[in-house]
Amino acid sequence: MDIIAATRHGKVRGRLHAGIQVFRGIPYAAPPFGAHRFRAPAPVERWDGVRDAAEFGPTAPKRPYRSPLDRLIPEQQIPGDECLNLNVWTPGADGGARPVMVWIHGGSLRNGSSSLPLYDGHAFARDGVVLVSINYRLGVEGFGVFPDAPDNRGLLDQIAALEWVRDNIAAFGGDPGNVTVFGESAGAVSIGALLTSPRARGLFRRAIMQSGPPHTVTRAEAARTALLMADRLKVPATAEAFAAIDRERLLDVQTEVVGKADPITGGPGFHIVTEPDAGPVEAALLIGANREEYRLWFVPSGAVDRVGRLTLRLALLKLRVPGRALRLYRSARPGATPGELLGEMATDLLLRAPVNRLADSVQRAHVYEFAWRTKVMDLRACHALEIGFVFDNLRHSRELAGDEPPQELADAMHRAWVAFAATGDPGWQPWDSSRPVMVFDSPGSGVVHAPRDEELRVWSARAR
Repeated sequence: MDIIAATRHGKVRGRLHAGIQVFRGIPYAAPPFGAHRFRAPAPVERWDGVRDAAEFGPTAPKRPYRSPLDRLIPEQQIPGDECLNLNVWTPGADGGARPVMVWIHGGSLRNGSSSLPLYDGHAFARDGVVLVSINYRLGVEGFGVFPDAPDNRGLLDQIAALEWVRDNIAAFGGDPGNVTVFGESAGAVSIGALLTSPRARGLFRRAIMQSGPPHTVTRAEAARTALLMADRLKVPATAEAFAAIDRERLLDVQTEVVGKADPITGGPGFHIVTEPDAGPVEAALLIGANREEYRLWFVPSGAVDRVGRLTLRLALLKLRVPGRALRLYRSARPGATPGELLGEMATDLLLRAPVNRLADSVQRAHVYEFAWRTKVMDLRACHALEIGFVFDNLRHSRELAGDEPPQELADAMHRAWVAFAATGDPGWQPWDSSRPVMVFDSPGSGVVHAPRDEELRVWSARAR
């Protein structure tokens, strides 16, 4: 059955699936190529008649994840220039103004798209939420730093999508005054920047950050990747020079430069540039991480077994980790290998400790930890595993979660996310001096106060 909705740029035709209205591939900005390449997002042109919105729109230019991650995190490749598009799942426009959730996908700012089956918004709409998922520019197109182009173009795309939500979501039954942004990994890092960006002020009320703390860098640091690419391309590190190069060639060189980097071990990559006029965080937050984030990168690659005692010591010296930290972590994990110890410490340094610091710094936050362990490849509670539970979409999370993940855990997490979007209360006490953390696990979830606090204090002291 066809459904028609009227946006400010023209009418769109969606489809009714199992009682949920679905609109896909709606453009929120002009195609970022041709005259708009390496520029801030430009307004989309109005259209006459009714635009079909039955299929997902084009994805941003990218390459698949390197093997073996490509088997665990599938990619979608949809060709076309109109990659600045979004999708809407809604119970309909006849039930009053409903809470809105806007999903920002992860992928190290160089992978991912909103069209993954894992991100299907049916369960959110079923439970009374208008779910929006967005595409934004990735890699050098979105986050390459040049002297003749605006910084953070991918972030500007996200802001343009949020402006579209403000201006149009009422036509889909959503409340533009009750918007929650949520994202995982690079999507959460993006939200960390949106929280303090003056341009995003007033566009959302609440934020959920899954496995990605705020992280921005100086312009000089962010420019290094484009400089490395320019050196291989034998061209100046300018937007004008890069725009003259075929997109596929740029992606090839981008993969050569950043393809082996990951969030735990580092390496050349793409980052959000710190805004000089960043403001205070005003939104209510739901933030957290998975217990064994590092295993997504360390286990499939074999790094967890390759790291020996010497490599561990050298890595800790490079990271300026206090000597007592290794003794502390080893005493709590007597059977852990050097690779596991390095991964545990890196997870706390890069994710869990920053999450706690962010919770300490804002007016209201709720903190969670995802602890259920998958049996797939001994990945345990690894990075990205929680997404299928949050979306209550376990049938599309088998690559990481396996064939029989616990539905009751998906029920609990999804219910908490919906409640937070609707009311600001996910169902447990806000962060305070007792450091309450909702630990999601099966069988049974519950609040733990100050989990592994002695270990996390190592990184708090190091940050001062």
